[in-house]
Amino acid sequence: MTDEKKEEETVIAEHKFWDTQPVPRLNENIEEENDCIEANKPMEELRQEPFKMPDGFQWCELDVTEAMILDEVYILLNENYVEDDDAMFRFDYSKQFLEWALTPPGYQLTFHLGVRAVKSKKLMAFITGVPTMINVRGKDVRVVEINYLCVHKKLRSKRLAPVLIKEITRRVNLTGIFQAVYTAGVVLPKPIGKCRYYHRSLDPKKLIEIGFSRLAPRMTMARTIKLYKLPNEPQSTGLRPMRPEDVPTAHSLLLNYLTKFFLYPKFSPEEFAHVFLPRKNVVDSFVICNQTNQVTDMCSYYHLPSTVIGNDKHNTLYAAYSFYNVATTVPLQQLMRDALICAKRDNLDVFNALDIMQNATFLKDLKFGIGDGNLHYYFYNWKCAVMQPEQIGLVLL
Repeated sequence: MTDEKKEEETVIAEHKFWDTQPVPRLNENIEEENDCIEANKPMEELRQEPFKMPDGFQWCELDVTEAMILDEVYILLNENYVEDDDAMFRFDYSKQFLEWALTPPGYQLTFHLGVRAVKSKKLMAFITGVPTMINVRGKDVRVVEINYLCVHKKLRSKRLAPVLIKEITRRVNLTGIFQAVYTAGVVLPKPIGKCRYYHRSLDPKKLIEIGFSRLAPRMTMARTIKLYKLPNEPQSTGLRPMRPEDVPTAHSLLLNYLTKFFLYPKFSPEEFAHVFLPRKNVVDSFVICNQTNQVTDMCSYYHLPSTVIGNDKHNTLYAAYSFYNVATTVPLQQLMRDALICAKRDNLDVFNALDIMQNATFLKDLKFGIGDGNLHYYFYNWKCAVMQPEQIGLVLL
């Protein structure tokens, strides 16, 4: 992580900000509670005017369905968003990905919040919220998923992040939503769960060349390539890309499966179709159907490349991220091996997965290696007991 990004995350993590927010304290032990911290406020008690910006900056709403606006958001994130600790890789969310992630059914333009320089009109900061329904320990809660908090490197000293968080909270509250879910690599007050990323090499030679992974002791490149080699074709009979006619039974299959977890999304049929129907270089979903064309198994992954910083041979790391997977007629390990094969055929370099849901059951056997960082889950204005990774059934983009 770069010094600028560390500085930005330090500002967000400062307790003098979080001490003013309805979140549990880091040392708070919560066992039985599963409820909001602050009750919903009536409209007349909510702040009606936007929070003040530093001189020279102004709020704006960003319609990512407009090509020029989408270009601006893409450039800001591409140049200033999350980097790894060694500044070797930076997320490179594609424009198609951003439009997909930010415009599901029911999205609100007012939650796509930007900050512009008054004189140049240049986009300098960004934060988003996407409304959805979440179930937490048996309770349905309307929330926003907060994501893409990004401040231009030149503005990191302006302490804009807390203002962005307060302003999007104000806007969300005005629509009657008082809870949010989000993830972060840093520890803030207070995680409801801690997960770990695992990585499965698909192109080990390239991953070693860019410094993403390294040759194991006493291993040659040829032996490493052989170790990670996959079959050319999926092994599960009938596995194919999801189609629109699969949505009703695939939707039912996933929602029924997710009820075993303590934190999961309750997709509407329309949300499910938007999220899972395949989009080239954005999201891939595969299904197996029975003789009556009911979906019995599904696997999915989304595409999130990273810019390779300062490498002469490669510019981009092409990564798949495990999304939602349900196996009922084939073993989950077999289904996920097929997902790896599909990702490899799609010329992806690595397949990443969190140890949430039932993922831990296949990680070792399918030759995933443990990553070096944790991902923490947070629930704004909510108190509940901490969850283990295998109790979490929510993936945030």
